[in-house]
Amino acid sequence: MRENRGGVLYTLVYGKTISQHVDPVEKKPLYHFYPGSLAYSIATPGCNFRCQWCQNWDISQMPRERDLIEGRSSTPEQIVANALETGCLSLAYTYTEPTVFFEYAHDTARLAHQAGLANIYVTNGYMSKQMLEVSRPYLDAANVDLKAFRKETYHHYVGAGLQPILDNLKFIKQQGIWLEVTTLVIPDLNDSAAELRDAARFIAQELGLDTPWHISRFYPNYKMTDRPPTPIDTLQRAYEIGREEGLLHVYLGNVAGEVITACPQCGHLLIRRAGFRVIENHLRHGSCPFCSTRIAGVWERHSLSEGYDAHLA
Repeated sequence: MRENRGGVLYTLVYGKTISQHVDPVEKKPLYHFYPGSLAYSIATPGCNFRCQWCQNWDISQMPRERDLIEGRSSTPEQIVANALETGCLSLAYTYTEPTVFFEYAHDTARLAHQAGLANIYVTNGYMSKQMLEVSRPYLDAANVDLKAFRKETYHHYVGAGLQPILDNLKFIKQQGIWLEVTTLVIPDLNDSAAELRDAARFIAQELGLDTPWHISRFYPNYKMTDRPPTPIDTLQRAYEIGREEGLLHVYLGNVAGEVITACPQCGHLLIRRAGFRVIENHLRHGSCPFCSTRIAGVWERHSLSEGYDAHLA
């Protein structure tokens, strides 16, 4: 997605959106960030990973697989205008890896911020600290894929290292960017109880017990069609491991049925979802209406200017 021309590195994807959609923010997935709102979601072709199970491989691997970069020309101004016209509260840089179109995302995020929109990264977390520092004034939330908790898995199946992602997860949290973590659980690859416990323990100890962990079901795709979908029992075991490690908000993804956010103090239902749709939301200014416990998240529009710390439990 970049090319060296006479000693200057040029981006080849600036302004070339391969996808523009209006999505529920729950689809990112973000469950503690403006629940029930819409996120204007964009991507350009390309990725810095080569995940053999990629669900969006046709666009993320386009430059490698087809030696081609396609896209619809859209300026940052047009993207922001589209987001406002469609009633979105946020802009999500997603589907492929947003850091590979960083310049485009940064210019768009700056304009979105000025227009009162939030900015979201859905990312693999493999980026430089300098990029995060530049992005920080405009970046409000991130969902980071923690694809495994073994460096060998990252090296063999992804083409990257694990430690930079763990470091960036901690740095994102330290910067006050709202953070949620997703792990796609793949049979016979990252689904052992020991590895899932290591991942849950890292989130609990290094990112905080109130950091939401999304445990997502794998379906065969791209170069990994030889494995079955993740058994529901495996997902349930991962859920129980997360709770045993003290995590307050663990969610199952890519499965049918309702998803509930409950108060960690009194256990009352706070938010009920069916698919990506919020059915009930009983939160009152970021707190449980039954016991007044503050629930970690960004719940109201004005909280962007305050920072999410004001809404932590």
